[in-house]
Amino acid sequence: MDLSNKKIDDYVLKLGEKTVKPIFQGGMGVNISTKELALEVARLGGVGHISDAMMPDVADRLYNTRFTSLKARQCKSMAGIDPKPDMHFDPIEIERATRMYVQDVMSAKKGDGLVFINCMEKLTMNDAGETLRHRLNAALDGGIDGISLSAGLHTSSFAMMADHPRFRDAKLGIVVSSVRALNIFLRRTAKTNRLPNFVVVEGPLAGGHLGFGLEDWQKFDLATITGEVIAFLKEKSLDIPVIAGGGVFTGTDGVRLLEAGAAGVQVATRFTIAKESGIPSAVKQQYFNAEAGDVVVNGISPTGYPMRMLANSPAINSDAKPQCEAYGYMLDHGDCQYLKAYREALAADPSVKRPHIASKTCLCFQMRAYKLWTVGATAARLKETSVRLPDGTWYEPPAEAIMLDYLQSTNDEIRLPEVPSSVLAAHATPQNSPMTSCAAS
Repeated sequence: MDLSNKKIDDYVLKLGEKTVKPIFQGGMGVNISTKELALEVARLGGVGHISDAMMPDVADRLYNTRFTSLKARQCKSMAGIDPKPDMHFDPIEIERATRMYVQDVMSAKKGDGLVFINCMEKLTMNDAGETLRHRLNAALDGGIDGISLSAGLHTSSFAMMADHPRFRDAKLGIVVSSVRALNIFLRRTAKTNRLPNFVVVEGPLAGGHLGFGLEDWQKFDLATITGEVIAFLKEKSLDIPVIAGGGVFTGTDGVRLLEAGAAGVQVATRFTIAKESGIPSAVKQQYFNAEAGDVVVNGISPTGYPMRMLANSPAINSDAKPQCEAYGYMLDHGDCQYLKAYREALAADPSVKRPHIASKTCLCFQMRAYKLWTVGATAARLKETSVRLPDGTWYEPPAEAIMLDYLQSTNDEIRLPEVPSSVLAAHATPQNSPMTSCAAS
């Protein structure tokens, strides 16, 4: 089939009674998918995602609250590297932080699209069930349009929201990497008499945590898994839209998946370098300058899941001391894999006060400090999507330009953003070097 003239804008995605553009912008934490980013995507008719990863810390930075400092003070006696079974997050404070953030986002929403929150269920917070319950219900309280359940897929999530007045109205979906995971979730949540409104199939080329084994992720591909999920739902006579994500770099990549039966596509890597992205500008330049060999999949996440990132991420082989008294989002029964690795390193050589830990990283500290540079497998192509400025740095395009390129481009082309004259002037150099670009052909 000739797809050369087809574009994503030719398709629509129906989520219940709501019709939107068939693009999900991925929910990247910690506050990489900012309020501003998600709202721009929604304004343009798509589905924008915020993330609830480390929400109390995010609220502190945005609203000058003191959730993190108060937790650190209350848990000061538990500082150090020993297990912390008695360290707890106050679920009411988690709820308050989440509701505050979601209400702020939704109060600013414009346009015909939707804003969802990506709920990273692997944030165990030393009490996975109770803290998750409060996070989910607070998001509904705050007026969020929908929730994407990811990073762990707690099979009781729907039951945790079943008594909320918006349980039937909000768009609730799940992120899976296999038919098996989808089938397990559907069977175990059947008692709620509530099907997901959508299923996101995240393939092996996605950024961040992967739903595959460290040794076998290369054996899978997004198109095949998406087809298997679509076939499974058809066999079960379930009319649930399937959203395909991971490696969708051009609008034409999306068209191929839509023509194969997907109802929409999820994209994230290209939005990491958007002006509205929460990643610091200096780190965005690292993303632009990355080559294919700089993108690695490793096992340093204390979640146990493989993770894709840039090989020069400062979080790799770091000597950061565990800071659970302030954060502790990865604690499970009082411990986490980074704490264990840190204890083992000190026991092996007590003379080293700050050992470098190669096997794991302190996910809480490193993610909130933007020192763990997660990317999708296509990150080396980001330089194809922008313009190099006279001083040698890359222009950070607005989310609008990225969104419109996905919607309107054809034939695997990428439309470069227009650089405002004010930006050119601000990045001028005495040599007045000519601008260069790397457009896809």
